[in-house]
Order: sequence, then C-alpha cells, then structure tokens
Amino acid sequence: MAHTHSTPTNLHVIYEDNHLIVINKRAGDIVQGDKTGDAPLSDVVKQYIAKKYNKPGAVFLGVVHRLDRPTSGIVVFARTSKALTRLNKLFSERKTQKTYWALVKKHPSQEQATLTHYLKRNTKQNKSYAFAKAVPDSKEASLTYSVIKKLKTFTLLEIDLHTGRHHQIRSQLTAIGSPIRGDLKYGFDRSNKDGSISLHARKLTFIHPVQKEKMTFIAPLPKGDTVWEACEE
Repeated sequence: MAHTHSTPTNLHVIYEDNHLIVINKRAGDIVQGDKTGDAPLSDVVKQYIAKKYNKPGAVFLGVVHRLDRPTSGIVVFARTSKALTRLNKLFSERKTQKTYWALVKKHPSQEQATLTHYLKRNTKQNKSYAFAKAVPDSKEASLTYSVIKKLKTFTLLEIDLHTGRHHQIRSQLTAIGSPIRGDLKYGFDRSNKDGSISLHARKLTFIHPVQKEKMTFIAPLPKGDTVWEACEE
C-alpha cells in the first residue's frame, strides 16, 4: 500500500486566514523540496491557494517549520512575508507549544516521565543517536511523555517537546526501549504498510503573528489505519 499524498483537491486544511494556513500533513508528504525531486507540500498548498482565491501569478508561501516525511500532523505555512518573519521568530524562540502522539510497542517503565538525552546527529545516515551524558558535538534534548491509552499491542503516548532536535522523539523513545511503530530506522521490527511511522503532530499552540490572539490547532488522526482508529474509540 503506497502513501496517499496530499493534492490541491484532497488537501486537509485545518485553518486558514489572510496571514497563515495550517495543514494536516499526510505521512509521505515532504514539506519542502529535496533531492528526491518529489512535489513538496509547499507547492501543493500554493496550487490550492491559487485555485481557491483565483490568484494569477506566483503565490507567496513561507515554510515556517518541517515535519519528518514519514510523520503526519500539523504544519503551518505563512501567507505573507510579515507573517513569515513573525512566525519564524516564534518558532526559533520556542514560543510555541507542540504536542505529539506516538504509538509504541513496548510500554514504557513509567506512565509519565521527562527524558533528557544528548543527541548526536549523523548526517550520512540521517539519524540522531541519544546518549545519557554529553559527548562531543551533541545537543541536549528534552521531552515529557505520558501514557494516554493502552491498546492490545501498542501504547499511545502524548509527548510535549521542550527542545527541537533532529529526529528527537524517534531517537529518545528508542533510547528507553520503546521505538515508534513502523520506525525501522530507529529499531522497530517492521515497517507500516504505507511506509509511515506512527508519530503524529497532534496539537500546536501559538500567538497569531498579526491578530495577537492565542490559537490552538488539533490535527485529526490518520484515516485508514486501524491502530490509529483504535486510539479514538
């Protein structure tokens, strides 16, 4: 079963106004263009805006942050350069609250815990390794997880990120022996049928860059996956 990619007609828009647009990314969508040459989500959103608002010429769209390709969930794009500058500042200064949901096979030893590791990135492997103590070129990574639901085979965790490191959640959960379902790169025993990993950017809170109101967005879980669907029962 291959990925169902987002297109201008099936795009899952959570919210949009004149300044920003919030998308529920499908696993397999690539946020920004890379060496694969696959059409990035940013291009799909531009096409959607051009068609919906009948905009001739180039559509402005700013990429504010990214999600790993095999993950799903909330991605925010800026629709104006002013919003992009302000959103970039919010994200870089970590004035956002990001909550993820992850399905893991091995139930963690604690129902709730804050994990702190030192992550060292290997760019050749596109992978981050977690260490208990600082090693050369490592960066401190911290998150808090709590168990939300125990399914038959898997456990649903809610994760609040305190730092934004490369593959942080994937690497830190593997370090405690609970790799994410489908994540072969980080030690899970088999891949998901659609090539996804069961990590979902569930909730995002930040102050609107122009209206200055606090906004919270929630991304519905991926459809067509029985394990994710069991989480909502």
